[in-house]
Amino acid sequence: MDYQQIVRQLIPLLGGKENIASAAHCATRLRLVLADDALADTQAIGQLDGVKGCFRNAGQMQVIFGTGVVNKVYAAFITEAGIGESSKAEAANLAARKLNPFQRIARLLSNIFVPIIPAIVASGLLMGLLGMVKTYGWVSADNALYVMLDMCSSAAFIILPILIGFTAAREFGGNPYLGATLGGILTHPALTNAWGVASGFHTMNVMGFDVAMIGYQGTVFPVLLAVWFMSLLEKQLRRVIPDALDLILTPFFTVIISGFVALLVIGPAGRALGDGISLVLSTLIAHAGWLAGLVFGGLYSAIVITGIHHSFHAVEAGLLGNPTIGVNFLLPIWAMANVAQGGACLAVWFKTRDAKIKAITLPSAFSAVLGITEAAIFGINLRFVKPFIAGLVGGAAGGAWVVASHVYMTAVGLTGLPGMAIVKGGSLLNYMTGMAIAFSVAFIVSLLLKYRAESEA
Repeated sequence: MDYQQIVRQLIPLLGGKENIASAAHCATRLRLVLADDALADTQAIGQLDGVKGCFRNAGQMQVIFGTGVVNKVYAAFITEAGIGESSKAEAANLAARKLNPFQRIARLLSNIFVPIIPAIVASGLLMGLLGMVKTYGWVSADNALYVMLDMCSSAAFIILPILIGFTAAREFGGNPYLGATLGGILTHPALTNAWGVASGFHTMNVMGFDVAMIGYQGTVFPVLLAVWFMSLLEKQLRRVIPDALDLILTPFFTVIISGFVALLVIGPAGRALGDGISLVLSTLIAHAGWLAGLVFGGLYSAIVITGIHHSFHAVEAGLLGNPTIGVNFLLPIWAMANVAQGGACLAVWFKTRDAKIKAITLPSAFSAVLGITEAAIFGINLRFVKPFIAGLVGGAAGGAWVVASHVYMTAVGLTGLPGMAIVKGGSLLNYMTGMAIAFSVAFIVSLLLKYRAESEA
């Protein structure tokens, strides 16, 4: 593949060198911020050799090349375009200026929760395995090894406010370590563990107010709101406190004031908000049943196009941390939607005679089955529209099944085949059946619908 030639063809289609504000890349995509998106010809870009798809998302023009290729294209691109290398963060900050308020909130939540996902996945995977051990009675719950592994599995959820406090403060422009400290205040041992509150708790009278001494272990919204307040307070204090005293007084007043406000006002309000969202979702799933799965599964891929789906991490983490719920019943639905897009994409391989389209569809479909849908959605399904619709139908069918059969997960972040690792014990067969339904329905509908699957389409 001649990367230099690809870049020479690509730059004019982006509106020329002067239209390129920033360039970065991820594992599969070239991420470009353009001065004027209207000058880019996305259809022509999609026809270039080596390009697997092109779409606009999160204020960026994203050109899919695939793993192992994109970094080489990027190296040639910055040389040919005559621009300096940009980090993903810099490109994302430039792109954020083009986002609407909802997209900015989704991006903010994504930046806060994505770094935490590995810890939640590790804990959730271990929690799922221990659940199987307990369900099938392989080891006694009093076994020392089981107890130690149980501690490992629950640690990330217990200190979740500390993890969120660190990343949230970084996003809000505050000191990450003060954010983590505020998370520690909300999970202090002096507060009754939120998971053991049924055994009783006590209150304290603070300035005439009775404050329930209940911790915020596993919660999301209390620490998010508290750190947002803390970051604003810290910035204001730095403006008024002399530089000579800044290192001592700013952290001191930030922690004291933020801690009191978090415990007295923001914490209870944030807990009520999180519990309210969880209650609404669990009520929908409980009463609407498979119909809720049908709607959520059918709409998810459409939501992915907007980028707002990144904000779902906060809701899912809240479900896992809620002691009355403790499972993620949304992720199995999202998994069905992702797998369905893979099935719809694979059908295009059987319909098209275009060699380039055939070369893209197989890896794109397989990637979607692994939970990574960008190539399938933007490279194939949306290009021909009807396969995308078929994917929505398959996602709805699979979503209805996993809700009706009570499939739950113990973490966030993994869907498709990798998601099997975090499926709650006893639900694995139903999860696999749901994937088969979603994939098959989407494949059949995509195969039966009439559309012209050629490069010129």
